[in-house]
Amino acid sequence: MKKKTIQKEHIITAVILLALLAAAFVLDSMLPSYHIAIKVIKKACVYSLVAVSMNLLNGFTGLFSLGQAGFMLLGAYSYAVLCIPVAKRAGVYQYFDGGLVQFSIPEFFSGFLGETVGTTVGMLAALLIGGLVAALFAYLIGLPVLRLKSDYLAIATLGFAEILRAFFQWNALGPITNGSNLLKSYPDFARAGSYMLLAGAFIACIVLLVNSTYGRAFKAIRDDEVAAEAMGINLAHHKRLAFIISSFFAGIGGGMLAMYMGAVQALSFKSTMTYEILLIVVIGGIGSITGSVLTSFLYVASLEWLLRGLDSGTFLGINAPGIFKNGFRMAVVSVIIMVVVLFFRKGIMGDKELPDLLRKRAKSTKKEDGANE
Repeated sequence: MKKKTIQKEHIITAVILLALLAAAFVLDSMLPSYHIAIKVIKKACVYSLVAVSMNLLNGFTGLFSLGQAGFMLLGAYSYAVLCIPVAKRAGVYQYFDGGLVQFSIPEFFSGFLGETVGTTVGMLAALLIGGLVAALFAYLIGLPVLRLKSDYLAIATLGFAEILRAFFQWNALGPITNGSNLLKSYPDFARAGSYMLLAGAFIACIVLLVNSTYGRAFKAIRDDEVAAEAMGINLAHHKRLAFIISSFFAGIGGGMLAMYMGAVQALSFKSTMTYEILLIVVIGGIGSITGSVLTSFLYVASLEWLLRGLDSGTFLGINAPGIFKNGFRMAVVSVIIMVVVLFFRKGIMGDKELPDLLRKRAKSTKKEDGANE
């Protein structure tokens, strides 16, 4: 009976998620003039994927890493370098003789799949390659770094991200990274629904992983490393695996962020980006994928849309006194974050997921029905 109830909850959850995805496509097709809403959805989808990837490492495995911005940088640059059309490379790499890479993956697939299908397949392939590049660096960095614990691991991964950002601006790598100049003119998915579909598919993969035997091993390591090792779990292997998988999805998120921004520069991937993602994970609930996704949309919508007018002295069309300008939006966001942290010590969702809420709702309904009888 319990098994049937759990299956029913997962089916309801899937139906809700598909309904939200359909609503995004309808919004995208019927309201193309709502550029702000579309931008909010795109950015929130990117942040959702990166936040969930960070939660996989910090929340489910118990490894405190702050290198997310570095892996996003790798994914973003990989996507941009591989997708710039050949005809536009001379203009983009004008200071480096047209660049070292002289091919475009979308154009390669367009040659035998047609322009529309080929470009889409090429963009997806470039995203996956960006994730693999990030995973490869995670493997190499993880060999020495994962011997550290807690704050030391966080400092080491943060240092890696900062070194990588400076390294990518080095002129010696200019033929590939374009030095400190922008990478641009690469293709993008115009519709917000495409972003939701991509982010949803990759987050679903993480959900399946968390609910698998590997996910249970990650949680065991988080709860008690000594007990986990006594049960036969290879700590080094599973920590490295969690680190690589988290970095893979962070790299894909970086590629999607490159599409959203329209231009890539290493200077954009500062440590503050990692702190922003960490903030989303903490507020949503460490160990809750639903919390990370929900908070990503709330955070981006508040920051980029709902509270945007505060910087110009207006809020929802209401004029505010002259003192409430010049960055007042960030002050309000900070107050909101403090209130949430004070009243929700474990985050908005804690360690609960959407099926847990449905199960709780079903139990309360049964109790009410029993009381009425």
